[in-house]
Amino acid sequence: MPTITAIEKQPRRRRANVFLDGEHALSLRLDVIALARLEVGMELDGSRRAGLEAEDQRLGAIEAALKLLAMAPRSEHDLRERLGRRRGFRPAAVDHAVGRMRELGYLNDAAFARYYVEARAASPRSKRALAFELAGKGVDKHHTETALEGHSDAGAAYDAAQRRLRSLRDADHQTFERRLGNFLAGRGFGYGVARATIARCWQELNGDVAIDEAI
Repeated sequence: MPTITAIEKQPRRRRANVFLDGEHALSLRLDVIALARLEVGMELDGSRRAGLEAEDQRLGAIEAALKLLAMAPRSEHDLRERLGRRRGFRPAAVDHAVGRMRELGYLNDAAFARYYVEARAASPRSKRALAFELAGKGVDKHHTETALEGHSDAGAAYDAAQRRLRSLRDADHQTFERRLGNFLAGRGFGYGVARATIARCWQELNGDVAIDEAI
């Protein structure tokens, strides 16, 4: 049976290389090594080795998940993608970490959808655009619809337009309409909402000057 012949800590990392019969066999977290009480001279069969590697993956995935969620709220789909595809954790470890985050209350797609919609208020979008973005993050339709209850495209379009008016104050009506219309379309607002918003903003900037007079 393979025997541990050396355990060497990796420089500047909380991991160590484990050597079996004089050859490097695996790399493990220091806490995994400590909990398993690994030491030189101990025999390590295939089953025990697989268990140690699985525990290393589980703890690593949990640690990575906590760091990711500390940076910003995330959907379950996004967290899975980052842990699996980007960080390289095995599916079983990802499932374990995601389950643990749910248990701790750190992962909740309904809460994430509400957070996302509120955060987007700083850069207003249409309801359709927000629904599309949430779908891209793996949030299901029910959570999306709940988070978007009360969202007004008219109000969001007006708020979005306010961010462009300073650069359009001296524009003629045709330029004003074209630029603001393109801007609002890029935020996902439909034609009718965009036209009403443009008319409102033009009237507010030009007082009693009617649109027909400005053309």
